[in-house]
Amino acid sequence: MRTRLQRLTAVAGLAICAATGIGAVPATAAEVSACPDVDLIFARGTFEIPGLGIVGKPLLPALQRALPGKSVSAHAVDYAASFDQSSAGPGATEMTRQLTRRAAGCPGTKFVLGGLSQGASVTDIAVGVKSGLGSGEVVPDDLADRVVAVVAFGNPLGGLYRRTIKESSPIYGPKALELCNVGDPVCGGQGTRGPGLGHLSYGMDGSVDIAAKFVAQHYN
Repeated sequence: MRTRLQRLTAVAGLAICAATGIGAVPATAAEVSACPDVDLIFARGTFEIPGLGIVGKPLLPALQRALPGKSVSAHAVDYAASFDQSSAGPGATEMTRQLTRRAAGCPGTKFVLGGLSQGASVTDIAVGVKSGLGSGEVVPDDLADRVVAVVAFGNPLGGLYRRTIKESSPIYGPKALELCNVGDPVCGGQGTRGPGLGHLSYGMDGSVDIAAKFVAQHYN
């Protein structure tokens, strides 16, 4: 299974680099306010340079539009995003620790967790969904209520295991959204758009706006 996922993410990742010129884009720090109303913690996909990535970056302003009057910041998960997918577990640990640190310092802040591709695997593990893609620290139960939504794009959990966060987690399932495009083999999408093409467009095909509206509906 790991080999199949490596092939799929290699196609998708190389296409991302070619299509977006991402190697030439400088890494940017997430926009951060001292203690925002909402903090997005997002894990980029395989091959992407450190930062929020091609989906997390447009998701931040989409959330800001969807939550008028609320302050929204974002943090990128600092992990390797390695080709062999072995960094998903350590990435989950980093996601969990980032949330824990922010939650301790900002008791009124609520959180959105999410990721693209391998970053979605990071998110799966952090919310306690087990698979063959690694293990890491899980968000503590006493912080679960402060996670208002989980948003995953191109989640390998669907492509490899035909499972979703929604059906796998009684805690996070009701507030999880997984977007899987037609033609995206990584998450098991079916269609005729060609290998990898559906995996490239989440940041520009309206998916981030769908995710932002979902978050707004679950924010209280």
